[in-house]
Amino acid sequence: MSDGLDQLGYRQQATRTAFHAYTGIAKMIGRCKTTLWADTYGEDPNPYELELQAVDSCQPDDILICAAGGSNRSGIWGELLSTAARNSGCVGVIAHGSVRDIEKTREMKFPVFATGKNPYDSLNRQKVIEVDVVVEIDGVKFRPGDLVLADEDGIVVVPQEVETQAIEAALKKVSAENITRDAIKNGMKATEAYLKYGVL
Repeated sequence: MSDGLDQLGYRQQATRTAFHAYTGIAKMIGRCKTTLWADTYGEDPNPYELELQAVDSCQPDDILICAAGGSNRSGIWGELLSTAARNSGCVGVIAHGSVRDIEKTREMKFPVFATGKNPYDSLNRQKVIEVDVVVEIDGVKFRPGDLVLADEDGIVVVPQEVETQAIEAALKKVSAENITRDAIKNGMKATEAYLKYGVL
């Protein structure tokens, strides 16, 4: 998909930051449901308000995006939020920050990609400050409703306006790569295969 977006001139759609699939499920695909987080340092009378609103308003096939700037101030996502999000139809979480309750969430088989882990509660440490807005992680814009794919290689966001073209380009690339791989397996040199099929 990243290669397909490259071909369309969308060359900043994949993260370079290392995300870890903490619950052991290393693939997910869905639609961006975005949250913007900030570190906090004082007593907050409504600490979980927007966080809960975001979780409860998830739609089927949403992936909840937690744009927390890579902060390790607390574990912003855990078992209870995973349970509530799944009940709303959410299919996974991408946290540019830390998570907790990993064993329990793993038992749920709920996909969680994050950049760290931390046992601290987010209370008076971090909070959601905006929901359903464009957020940025590692130079990549995540917009509400955009298609997002995550696996062991990284995270790719497909803007809605080129989604159909990007999928078509990706499928063509996969087909060409399969042909090229088979040719190389059957003894063709890599240079010859590239010259013949134009794919690497």
